Amino acid sequence: MGRSRVILYSRPRCHLCDEAREALAGMRIGFEEVDIEDDETLHAAFLDRIPVIEIAGRVVSELGVDEAAIRAAITWES
Repeated sequence: MGRSRVILYSRPRCHLCDEAREALAGMRIGFEEVDIEDDETLHAAFLDRIPVIEIAGRVVSELGVDEAAIRAAITWES
């Protein structure tokens, strides 16, 4: 049993991404970070929207951190 998969799409030298990383850590939410610079498709899709937080395959926050949306999207998997 565990939490839904949380992904933070980010890129280096992005202060909003730094803030999102700190917010997720402060909320005690484990996450995987994906650098959009490493993938042309992700770069094209997310460049103007980062940081993007995806939970269980669904984007729940972008261009900042929507803590309420993130907390609402976290579910326990059985």
